[in-house]
Amino acid sequence: MPKPRIKRPASHPFYWATWAGLGVFYVLTLLPWAIKRPLAATLGQIIYYLIPIRRGVTRTNLRLAFPELSDPEHRRLARAHYRALSLGLFETCAAWWSPLNKLPPHEIRGREHLEAAAASDQGALVLTAHVTLLEMGARIINEQFTFCALYRDPNNPAVAQIMRESRQHHLRHAIPFDDLRGLLRALKQGNLVWYAPDQGKRTKMSEILPFFDVPAVTNVATSRIAKMSGCRVVPYYAHREPDGSYVLEAQPAWENFPSGDHSADAIRVNEFIEEQVRRHPEQYFWVHKRYKHRGEDLPDVYA
Repeated sequence: MPKPRIKRPASHPFYWATWAGLGVFYVLTLLPWAIKRPLAATLGQIIYYLIPIRRGVTRTNLRLAFPELSDPEHRRLARAHYRALSLGLFETCAAWWSPLNKLPPHEIRGREHLEAAAASDQGALVLTAHVTLLEMGARIINEQFTFCALYRDPNNPAVAQIMRESRQHHLRHAIPFDDLRGLLRALKQGNLVWYAPDQGKRTKMSEILPFFDVPAVTNVATSRIAKMSGCRVVPYYAHREPDGSYVLEAQPAWENFPSGDHSADAIRVNEFIEEQVRRHPEQYFWVHKRYKHRGEDLPDVYA
């Protein structure tokens, strides 16, 4: 049996190295982006070769999701992903600590769809996915719209403390990921709620459904939440442009959602995410074991 996780407070000496690392990144946040971007690219290549387990997870995911690519193309995409991951570290720290005028150029497209949802008393799940620029995208959009968001604390309590403080500062309300009542209450009060259901976890609200045509544990709660709350579902996605700017794009609220078929609705969610990921594949969070815990009938692709 695995050993139980030892719970220590964020101030425990065990986490002093984490605090020191956060201090370094706070200082690096003061650098201009013209320096941070190449620094992140170098750091990404170092991490790619330094942590073989996650490199293996990334390349397995890419082989499954993009079988049409060759092995050299998978390797190139994996290295590009690690550059995006490392840039995401700098973006996260900037989202936590930088003033708005120090953030890179950005644009919100389809803002009228968010405005319509915010003006309604129905509330809205702003449906998105886990991307490497997650915190930066959230910070930018929170400067122009009032959001609530579901969150899950990282395992490291020092990082969790900083992240929680930042989100509580910028959000109307940060809702623990397992607080269904809190989520429904926020929606029924007419709030916009940032919602990313793309990281599979076996629960009573999950099924094995295709993600990039590969069976994966899939959250089927999205349409159930929409039905219980009466909210809209507004698709939203953020990406980096080659020039270092950011585009945050909202689409019209989905028609016929929920449809009455939770599995079909969850497949619709997966297909939306797939469509967006294919546009900028290196920016999706491929280090996550997206195809784990699928049951005895399907192989453990990470073994």
